[in-house]
Amino acid sequence: MSLALCLLLGSQLVQRLEAKDFTLAWRHSIEKIEWQEDWRIEADGLHLIAARVQGSGAGMDPPADAVRRGDWWEYVPALAPQQHLTLARSGLVPDYRLCVAGGCRTLGEIAGLPPEGAVTLTPCE
Repeated sequence: MSLALCLLLGSQLVQRLEAKDFTLAWRHSIEKIEWQEDWRIEADGLHLIAARVQGSGAGMDPPADAVRRGDWWEYVPALAPQQHLTLARSGLVPDYRLCVAGGCRTLGEIAGLPPEGAVTLTPCE
């Protein structure tokens, strides 16, 4: 059985995406700077493979080992596999975007959700 990415609202499954890799993207609420993270779904959890940020400020400075490529600071975070990611969504800032196989949509578009309310991303079979 292959792993997929499940989106939960509370404990309720709202969407299952057939994906091994995905990118999570959002805009910082204060600095209005784009942030992206590349994730891989493995049997032991979600692995953060790479991250990119377009600038710095308000607690979002790239680490010392980040490399500037065009408009982005790119780096490889040292983070243990995560069993889930819980994303707070206030409706006051643009929604998170989830990119799978080259296509990006907001969490609200993917799961048919209102713009507020936490969504949890977790590996599932």
